[in-house]
Amino acid sequence: MADFFQNGVITTLQNVGGRSIEDMEQELLEFAKRRNMVLLLPALYSEFETPAMTTIIDELKDVKYLHKIILGLDRATKEQYEDVKKRMSVLNCEVDVLWNDGPRIKAIYEELSNKHFPGLDMPGKGRNVWTMIGYGLTEQDNYAFALHDCDIVNYKRDIVAKLFYPIVHPGLDFEFNKGYYSRVTSKLHGRVTRLFYTPLIKSLETTFGKNRYLDYMESFRYALSGEFSFIRSLGRGIGISPTWGIEVSTLSEVYKNTSNRRICQTEIMETYEHKHQELGSKNEGGGVYKMANDIAKTLFRILSQEGVVFSKASFQTLLSSYYQESRFEISKFNALSKLNGLEYNRQSEILAVEAFQDAIKEAANDFYKDPMGIPPMSPWITVRSVMPEFSEKFYKAVKADIAEG
Repeated sequence: MADFFQNGVITTLQNVGGRSIEDMEQELLEFAKRRNMVLLLPALYSEFETPAMTTIIDELKDVKYLHKIILGLDRATKEQYEDVKKRMSVLNCEVDVLWNDGPRIKAIYEELSNKHFPGLDMPGKGRNVWTMIGYGLTEQDNYAFALHDCDIVNYKRDIVAKLFYPIVHPGLDFEFNKGYYSRVTSKLHGRVTRLFYTPLIKSLETTFGKNRYLDYMESFRYALSGEFSFIRSLGRGIGISPTWGIEVSTLSEVYKNTSNRRICQTEIMETYEHKHQELGSKNEGGGVYKMANDIAKTLFRILSQEGVVFSKASFQTLLSSYYQESRFEISKFNALSKLNGLEYNRQSEILAVEAFQDAIKEAANDFYKDPMGIPPMSPWITVRSVMPEFSEKFYKAVKADIAEG
């Protein structure tokens, strides 16, 4: 029997009835007559050289309710940009490709940096997402936006439908929807969520006590998923982190800008497969170690803004609690793997937890030196208030790039 249990402070929308995607898409076609839906795709050019991107394009050919797709393209030459425009032109809706490495958008970044907007010198997914949101907001009729990564090996168009449905249905009142799924093949994946994020949240509650923010963050079944959707009014007011803590930072921004009752999470697919990051380490940097470090610093920053006081003694308690909680998680997943006949390497799980302990220590030291850390990029409503003419300039820059092809 499918899971319909509700826990936490947000609404969970599970796949319980076996509804066909075709039936849902018929409803979305009706909703699209009044509410424009825009899909945001952050991509590297290298992802267009993988089977995953080919599958994504093939699946999107059958999506007919989208008003537009905005693809933010990083690490691409002029020739590669033109190639991506050609590949995306087979889809049913208008596709605007943002050439983030092109001279026009680089000039946009420079102009904003000169006005002291932060984070624009840090290329990556965060800046790409922020840029796509800003461009999407230049058209006032765009009502809802959904975003997913472009490395999903087993991609289905169900993802797009289930991200949009809760926020565009006229009988529902959600402003933000977070996608979730399991990460299982012949073994369990999702180390950062299973062995770092979940036990860290529990350890923070043990050390500092429960609070509304931690209750909220603990409610998400897959807080680190890259798939989410939101309506225009919310998107105008949220900042986006340029670091690897983008998912946690975005959830935190949503927490500050709307009510929990207007936030949901939806099971967008049964299991999710994408490229896997190396573990990394304190000496090597990078990998999921770097991700864990950025996530920890983001959590420390938000909690301090909520009034939590950190000290060296409390960080020692936090590390001790994390040690206990993470080992308990290992025992849980060992049992889960045995029951389901999955591969399970307990030693590699312990090595991951030890790397995450180092990430927490390093994050604590960095937090002491600079509690503010790397701030999120400014909400677009702030950009508009400082530079009222900017949206028009941004829109024309993108359209000029597209027209040159």
